[in-house]
Amino acid sequence: MTTQTPAPEQEHTRAGFIDKAMSGIERVGNKLPHPVLLFLGLFVLVGAASTALAAAGATVRIPGEDKTVAVQGVFTGDGVVWLLENFIPNFTGFPSLGTVLLMMAAVGVAERTGLLETMVRASISRAPKWLLPYLVAFVAAQAHLMSDVAILVIPPLAALVFKNAGRNPVAGLIGGFACVCAGYAAGFTIGALDALYTGITHQAAQVLPQGGDAPTHILINYFYTASASVVLALIGGFLISRVLEPRLPRPTADGTDADGEVTTEVTALQRRGMIRAGLVVLAYAAVVITCWLLPGSPLRGEGGALVPSPVLDGIVPLLFVAFLLAGTVYGRTVKAVTRFEDVPRMMADAITGMSAYIVLILVIAQVIGVFDWTNLGTLLAVKGAALLESVGLTGYLGLVAFVLLVCVLNLFITSGSALWSLVAPVFVPAFMLLHMEPAVTQAAFRIGDSATQMITPLNPYVFLLLTVLKRYEPEAQLGSLLSRLSVFVVPFLVAWLAVLGIFYGFDIPLGPGASISTP
Repeated sequence: MTTQTPAPEQEHTRAGFIDKAMSGIERVGNKLPHPVLLFLGLFVLVGAASTALAAAGATVRIPGEDKTVAVQGVFTGDGVVWLLENFIPNFTGFPSLGTVLLMMAAVGVAERTGLLETMVRASISRAPKWLLPYLVAFVAAQAHLMSDVAILVIPPLAALVFKNAGRNPVAGLIGGFACVCAGYAAGFTIGALDALYTGITHQAAQVLPQGGDAPTHILINYFYTASASVVLALIGGFLISRVLEPRLPRPTADGTDADGEVTTEVTALQRRGMIRAGLVVLAYAAVVITCWLLPGSPLRGEGGALVPSPVLDGIVPLLFVAFLLAGTVYGRTVKAVTRFEDVPRMMADAITGMSAYIVLILVIAQVIGVFDWTNLGTLLAVKGAALLESVGLTGYLGLVAFVLLVCVLNLFITSGSALWSLVAPVFVPAFMLLHMEPAVTQAAFRIGDSATQMITPLNPYVFLLLTVLKRYEPEAQLGSLLSRLSVFVVPFLVAWLAVLGIFYGFDIPLGPGASISTP
């Protein structure tokens, strides 16, 4: 089978259109302020709007509730007193803050000892040639465990594995990047991203009185994200192998540069460390599960229930211990950890890297706090739910509309935490009023946050990918790279939505204790 090569003038026209469109997105996005300034502006806007509505005597009645609540103004005497008394509690009590820092500290040990990168290398380095695209896609869909390090490690490693197997390394490079971005919110793995999302979801759900009873633990999307990662891997592998690779030109360079080279080799010592770490974690998991299943165990829930139970409520500290054990055992084996002080140093280094996140949460916590206290969030949620109902965008159609909105916003606001913090206080309670649990809204957000991340020029990793691509194709330009990445956007978006549609249509829980509909 032969593939027709586009005429030069067609290629030029197509690339020119893409360049212009992406340049437009970049110009608009570059005018957006820093996320901290964005939320400071939103704080002022909420304060002014709530004060004006309070002066006008605005009230809101929550559907299904007997009471009517009044909008309270931030820039009033009561508002200033509330803010002074709650500024620190808003920040220190923000649910995702402690969870994210705890997870990052433990995952940081596994990352800095080299365990996570070794696991990636071991999983794809010796795969059969035909299986490589699917395996790269599957590993990439689990990679958010490594946070942004995944984007730095997996694409160049996939390129080298493809090259060693006699396949086009550019297909591995671009496909690996696309699958990391599109599957960033998917996977069987649990990481800081899940903690961050659920913390914001928990706060947003508190806008409504019934939000306190809604499940918002770290696993509320686990069944959904695990299932989606399998589908994304199959589609990603197919796109890499059957759509992208046949249409790529042969590389004109070998991919090496003066900065050093990526290696797929896993040494005997690293393999031994990985095996030891795995055995220790399996033993630890066996102990926890046994204690959980024992009749009369204090780890069971009310009436001996497994779900909900203290195990689910305490899943974060349990995961913290698991990652810490795995990273420490591996580090001791490969001599990355030679003394006790190395472990807390690695944990501190990992948390230091979260300093920008901590500053952002300081501002986000105040915005969400005043959304709640002023009842402005409740007002917007009630009006938003009524609007969705009036135009017929309820149920699954409403979720699809929300996904498409996030896809567009994601082109300009590439920080997932910033974007979720912007939309969650309105849409989580709005969909709750439409009888959908917060877990469903969070799952829908994951789709929009993943689908267009790979093609926005505001994603700094796009330019890093272009730099690596130029090692194989020195003449490569941003437009040609984005046109290749665009191949993945619609199939991945449809796949994410299809999996969500199955869960929604058959009323399958999205995670332990996290149903689709509210009681």
